[in-house]
Amino acid sequence: MNGRNSTADDLAADETSMPRRIIGQLHGIPVGRDSSVTAHPAHEQSWTIYGQRQLDHGYSPPVPDRIDWGFWPGVGPGAEVLGDIRGKRVLDIGSGPGHHAVHLAREHGARVDGVDLSPTQHQRAVNDHGTEPGVRFLCEDVAEHLRHARPYEAAYGIRTFGCIDPHHLLPALRDGLTDGAPLVFSALHTDADGQGPSGEVTPRQEFIRLRDEEPIPTQMWVLDPQVWADLLTGHGFKVEAIELLTAPSDGNPVIVQLVRARRHRPTDLSLLTSRPRSRRPPAPHAAIGVGAILFGEHGLLLGRHRHGTWELPGGTVEPGESLHDTVVRELAEETGLVARPEDVTLLGTLVDHVDDVVRVTVGAVVSAWQGEPCDQPDESVGDWRWWRLDALPQGLFVCSAQILTAWRSDLPPIDHAPAHFTPYAGRTPPPTS
Repeated sequence: MNGRNSTADDLAADETSMPRRIIGQLHGIPVGRDSSVTAHPAHEQSWTIYGQRQLDHGYSPPVPDRIDWGFWPGVGPGAEVLGDIRGKRVLDIGSGPGHHAVHLAREHGARVDGVDLSPTQHQRAVNDHGTEPGVRFLCEDVAEHLRHARPYEAAYGIRTFGCIDPHHLLPALRDGLTDGAPLVFSALHTDADGQGPSGEVTPRQEFIRLRDEEPIPTQMWVLDPQVWADLLTGHGFKVEAIELLTAPSDGNPVIVQLVRARRHRPTDLSLLTSRPRSRRPPAPHAAIGVGAILFGEHGLLLGRHRHGTWELPGGTVEPGESLHDTVVRELAEETGLVARPEDVTLLGTLVDHVDDVVRVTVGAVVSAWQGEPCDQPDESVGDWRWWRLDALPQGLFVCSAQILTAWRSDLPPIDHAPAHFTPYAGRTPPPTS
């Protein structure tokens, strides 16, 4: 994505490890980045072909020592432009082979989701970094991902914004970032032929070139900095700076622009009011809790309550707490296991009626966790054990039984009070064997 005469930009990051015949011919542009993200089928095909060629060549870019937003090591600022991202949820837009996401997780303590539409680019990331702590790689359109993901606290793209229609991406980013979240991206300004940016939001044809192979045509949005600024402002961002990064060598016309913005929700909007129906406090009539399914190679995790029932980890939702966060908190408090909210999938709600109280239970599946379950001080549930699905214990807690029945219809019959189950659309994972 390096300009009109662009090339596969990470292919020559370590030339000593590769045959000369597959080193990208650059026409004066340094190399070192590999990414793809777009919602257009033709663009997806271009980067899928490119990713497959990289897989065929067996090339994996090393995890860098710093973030370079341009093509040239050491030119311009590094990851510090993102601010303090330790412990924050960060979105890598067009993560390619994933090496930059890994750097931010290792060196800056971020929790990074790398999203790329190309299945072959995604495969490269999973092959090399699929078990890296603090990093997830997702193969989907980033705008679609943002529509169902929890809001991110920061987002970045390293020379990826030129490969996606801004009218497709920016509205999703506006809705998918928290207020004040930084958005930092780099994009081509002037290519190797000296062709500068456009004042219109339209793509132009570019080529991804690998030596001795047919060029791969693609489309890029190479836009003037003022156009980027206007687009961002119009989509709810406050532009903080746009910096032009130039090649350190004479005679190289390539320029990359580094854009720093921040999600900004205006404070001058009219405030909508709300009020209670009456001054009297509501009568207690409902309870809401969560139950977490942890199922792995050792079986299903259940603990024994001090009153004798066997049950899933879980508990009551606290005021102001999300259901995902409740699952994570209760899991840690009861079992000592550590999970992340993004590893929690909500199945749906179960509603029943006990002694004039409407009871709402939300079932959840936890896909990943760390540690071994053990009894925790001052908790009413302990004696945690893993159970085979065909040998579950007698005396299941009724809410846990309802969740398990909603989760898998192929379990042995479980006798429990009826409950109305409403699955969350598109959220129920397929049963695992």
